[in-house]
Amino acid sequence: MRKRIGVIGGGIAGATAAYHLLKADASLEIILVEAEDQLGYHTTGRSAALLLENDGVESSRSIAKASVDFLLNPPEGLTENVFVIPRDVMHVATVEQSASVDRFLEENSSGRIPTKEISKSEAKKRFPALREEGLDRFVVDEGAGDIDVHCLHQAYLNHFRKNGGLIKTSTRVDSATRSGDSWILETKTGEISVDLIINAAGAWGDQVASRAGVKPVGLQPKRRTAFTVNSNDPDIQKWAMIADIDLRFYCKPDGRQFLCSLAEENPSEPCDAKHDEADVALAIERINTATTLDIRSIQTAWTGLRTFAPDRSMVIGVDPDESSFYWFVGQGGTGIMTSPGAGRLLSDLMTEGKPSEHFNETGLNYKDVSPERLRKK
Repeated sequence: MRKRIGVIGGGIAGATAAYHLLKADASLEIILVEAEDQLGYHTTGRSAALLLENDGVESSRSIAKASVDFLLNPPEGLTENVFVIPRDVMHVATVEQSASVDRFLEENSSGRIPTKEISKSEAKKRFPALREEGLDRFVVDEGAGDIDVHCLHQAYLNHFRKNGGLIKTSTRVDSATRSGDSWILETKTGEISVDLIINAAGAWGDQVASRAGVKPVGLQPKRRTAFTVNSNDPDIQKWAMIADIDLRFYCKPDGRQFLCSLAEENPSEPCDAKHDEADVALAIERINTATTLDIRSIQTAWTGLRTFAPDRSMVIGVDPDESSFYWFVGQGGTGIMTSPGAGRLLSDLMTEGKPSEHFNETGLNYKDVSPERLRKK
């Protein structure tokens, strides 16, 4: 394996890639470059992340299984904090949505802690502001939890820095060209020479590939708006998160506030996304229909981009046409909770050429995340 690696993107993907690679081989010289002046500015910094194993496509669930122990029992010396605070996640449905409930229960029957259906009275205990009229069925994931995104992101970065990793912010890669066996990354602050590139640029992943002369994989960024509202109830931290069974909204406690979202997936170009007041208003309408929160005003609102490959599975591994260019994109809405497993998988592929035994019991079929699947034959 060549020794100098350039990681493009300083969000959770780039951070876990840098952490796991340096942990696997301390002799590597790794430089992480970020276009913005702060790390995790876009999707990572705007994520309300959950540990929810029964979420995403099958490959994402497999990588989540490979991540759980790391999140619940962080490696010694990595952090003094906890990454996950337990919180039930409850999906609610009207009579008309009953088929969605049946489908949801069937899809989530094989999880480590299967989704289960509960009564209306049990649902009310988990979320006391639930509006009983109009809602008919309720299902809950009891093995879920809130992830401290900032704590996890910083833990990766701090370990990386302490062990010799180099981070350069305000360093956008405008082009990448081959020079013998190396790459020259052109940035506004000068040239950077690396042997291998890891494309962890999120919504900008296809753009980074194009700048390196590598064929894009068809990434699609999608908008998701969130906002906070105040609460006068001192006990809301004990409440469950609630979401519509068809994911038309969600609402979860966040300190002394509720964090709410329309849970939309509207296609977007890669950008510094701004929220649309119409999306906030529609979310408020739906949440007020399902709860007695009676939301009339908000505190803050924002929009992030969640980026998907065409089949909604991640893209992890070497490009089929360029052996020194690795993809690490397409995490969609599961990028935080899968970051330990995804980073480990990338590290395995780069150092050993295949997934390690760590993934034997997770059900991962590497073909489902390999970049090769997205190349037309």
